[in-house]
Amino acid sequence: MRPKLTDDQEFFRETTARFLDEFASPGTLRSLRDDPVGFDREYWRRGADLGWTSLLVSEADGGGTISGEGLVDLTIVAHEFGTRAAPGPLAPTNLVALALSETGAHPDVLAGLLDGTMIATWGYEEGPPNHRLGDIGLEVAVDGGDLVITGVKRPVESATVADGFLVTGRTGSGLTQVLVPAGTPGVSIVPLQTVDLTRRFAAVSFDGVRLPPTAVVGEVCGADASVDQQLNVALVLTCAEAVGAMQRAFDLTVEWAFDRYAFGRPLASYQALKHRFADMKSWLEASHAIADEAAAAVSARSEDAGELASIAKAFIGTYGSELIQDCVQLHGGIGVTFEHDIHLFLRRHTIDRTLFGIPSEHRQRLANALEHREPAA
Repeated sequence: MRPKLTDDQEFFRETTARFLDEFASPGTLRSLRDDPVGFDREYWRRGADLGWTSLLVSEADGGGTISGEGLVDLTIVAHEFGTRAAPGPLAPTNLVALALSETGAHPDVLAGLLDGTMIATWGYEEGPPNHRLGDIGLEVAVDGGDLVITGVKRPVESATVADGFLVTGRTGSGLTQVLVPAGTPGVSIVPLQTVDLTRRFAAVSFDGVRLPPTAVVGEVCGADASVDQQLNVALVLTCAEAVGAMQRAFDLTVEWAFDRYAFGRPLASYQALKHRFADMKSWLEASHAIADEAAAAVSARSEDAGELASIAKAFIGTYGSELIQDCVQLHGGIGVTFEHDIHLFLRRHTIDRTLFGIPSEHRQRLANALEHREPAA
């Protein structure tokens, strides 16, 4: 993130950074490699105390912002998460909190999310054949006075420890969102493999899950606009985190290039490497700029918010991968060892690149938007 921070925002950033330095050090991340959860619940509760889960929630519901733009404030946290490959379900918890706050649904669950005693996750993406961006195959049917949910969501972050799932499904021609409590009959969870050391994902199946109408978040068949905004928020948070990972990998590599000598000269002094660093620096600064622009647009709910979010996801997903792969190569043999820290940020960026649509899908989303745009007068 490159915006000029207010004093309050900078204090918030520094507080988050100090907390993560203490409780999400590289050694801690390595120790969590085989942990089935990937983070400590007390760590997450203390993060909630710092404001990690309340920035998209209205003051009336117990939340509040720092600058008046809660999403921009939250990207500060996401960026700090990226610079440390920090654990914890930051994006999905905030997406659920946003949906509950905007609709007034399930205030008891929202209160638990705000104080960190509960975890809820966002069930949006699906596997084949509905794995393309925007494809929703899960069905939310109305049967008498009940809702019946049938389908599979994957990947779902922190599904094995979630107290509830905010699930997006189709009801006729529109979308419906339902909060499904964990342990509801018909819900099954299968953990998935992941390259990230601490983030855990699963496939969550809903086999004729029957719920009362109070489970609806918003209106039946009326959640299309809310889901679109949630997707844009997810993209902004993912991009902010990915740029944080890029920044940390780049900083590590610059430091290495000045410290490492070859033929009596630091690596950074060789012209061929200077050219590579110049390319990486241009990609990094552009990524900061477009991530910030997308965050501001989505926060303001501007007409071009979705387009800017997709531009950011496509650019950062493409050039971020190039940057971090170059950083690994510039480290030489030590860059591919488990003991060096740089793989932590390659892993985090790789996950962020694939969530909520890969770059080619977002380029297609942009093309579709341009095709249907009204010509200028």
